[in-house]
Amino acid sequence: MDILSSGVLDPIGSDTRRPVILAFLIFIGVSLLWLFTLATAEQDKPERLYVADRALSPVFNGFAMAGEHISVVTLLTVSGSVALFGYDGFAFALDALVMLGVLLLLAQKIRNSGCYTLGDLFSLRAPGWSPRIAATAVTLAITIPVLIIELRAGGTIVALLIGESTDGAQVLCTVLMGCLVSCFAAVAGLRGNSFMHVAKVPIALVTLAVVTLLAFRQFEWDPGSLLSSAVDKSIAPDDYLRPGLSPYTANFGPLNTYGNHVVFILGSAVMPHLILRVGASRTGHAARRSISIATGLVGAFILLLVTTGFAASAVVGAADIGAVDATGQSSAILLASNVLRHGSTGRVVLITLIACVIFLTVLTTVTSVTFATAVSFAHDVFARGKRRPTETAEVRALRVAAITVCAVGLSLAAAIHQYPADFLVAFSISVAASCVFPVLIYTFFWHRFNRRGLLWSVYGGLLICLVLTAFSPVVSGTEFALWPEVNFNWYPFQTPGLVSVPAAFVLGWFGSVSSPEESELDFRHMQFRIMTGKAVDPQVTDPRR
Repeated sequence: MDILSSGVLDPIGSDTRRPVILAFLIFIGVSLLWLFTLATAEQDKPERLYVADRALSPVFNGFAMAGEHISVVTLLTVSGSVALFGYDGFAFALDALVMLGVLLLLAQKIRNSGCYTLGDLFSLRAPGWSPRIAATAVTLAITIPVLIIELRAGGTIVALLIGESTDGAQVLCTVLMGCLVSCFAAVAGLRGNSFMHVAKVPIALVTLAVVTLLAFRQFEWDPGSLLSSAVDKSIAPDDYLRPGLSPYTANFGPLNTYGNHVVFILGSAVMPHLILRVGASRTGHAARRSISIATGLVGAFILLLVTTGFAASAVVGAADIGAVDATGQSSAILLASNVLRHGSTGRVVLITLIACVIFLTVLTTVTSVTFATAVSFAHDVFARGKRRPTETAEVRALRVAAITVCAVGLSLAAAIHQYPADFLVAFSISVAASCVFPVLIYTFFWHRFNRRGLLWSVYGGLLICLVLTAFSPVVSGTEFALWPEVNFNWYPFQTPGLVSVPAAFVLGWFGSVSSPEESELDFRHMQFRIMTGKAVDPQVTDPRR
């Protein structure tokens, strides 16, 4: 499962590598210079750093929201899954659009509530210290796995770019990339990161469009011929356009596949950095408009990714893609290196563009995830002590938290580089689906929900996710598991969501009905607030109390 471990192919070529690396380094330098210029323009006031004074326009925030969904995992995994496994990869690509529909249903309520962290949202119905601690714990459980995978993927692609296939080179590239990204994550604010997301969206869309058009040109602009070639060059031509080809899901049945889709849709919609982005909208209506704009952009992105995956299979072939990378994450670069003549200037430019898009996705995604986690700590924990800290102290706590989170994620990414860790993404999304989604549904729609129900739902869902993941096929007993040589996978599904999501709902219900706390008044005030964006009584409804 280690990317490039075989060293069979060299997709860049010695004639192209030097100009590609030079152009890539120049792009990194210019990007970081611009990023630090944006960072120095940020206001050192907590609210302005966290949500940019809620002054982002719907169109600007919509492009930034789309940029949040263009992560390096999505960019590399979706196209790779389609290239290797056909229908299975296409089916999971569509989940990103359904997820935006779920977020659209919640966005106006989240924005009108005045909340922008999980701690704020949890405190709508359960004020006090303990719900905010629970929210920070869940945020960390979601964030750290995502950082590990993002940093690993970025470092691996850089190793592919420079032609080094050893584990040591990949770890070194991961560390160097992580340090560069961490520098910006430590000084960024929401506004500066938003500019990078907005710039990334057209660059990614145009680059993918150029690659796919060049691939179509090789088949005389006939989509049918391209798809037929993709089928013929796949690992199983008879099953390529049918469900069940992916070895990660083939042996677990349709119930497992259904659970994976549900977990991805529900969990991805309530990730902490997306909630922060929704909270930065001017109004609830503006938040809905931003997500509508993002849906169109993400739809175009997913369409291009799917087309790129089929084109990679048709042009490169699944066997050659798998020889370089068993998960297909290098398919985009492999396709870019094969659609133009070796040694041509266009080939150098195209490969450089792909590398730059990957760098931007790593930079922006890691920064967004890290920043949301740091805001959770500074806003929900540090600022809630017995003595209210100064604004300068709160901003300092934000920076320290960002550096710490990046350091932990980078250290773990380097330490487990030789192990298959793709299950971490599934775990992260499962935690969001089990610990955040049920709480939001109960908070906005059930009048009996209270502190006990919230804490039982959050901690119960987190514990169930940990236990079921530890005893699932992604950790032991299968060829793609973390420890394939041992077998203690008594839980039969890849993600815990089939059990953890319903269990979290049940725990939230039972904890609430068994508690003597009265929440009817809070519910009526909260309902008025999420409908109008105004509080009935600040002393009662302000989530920051």
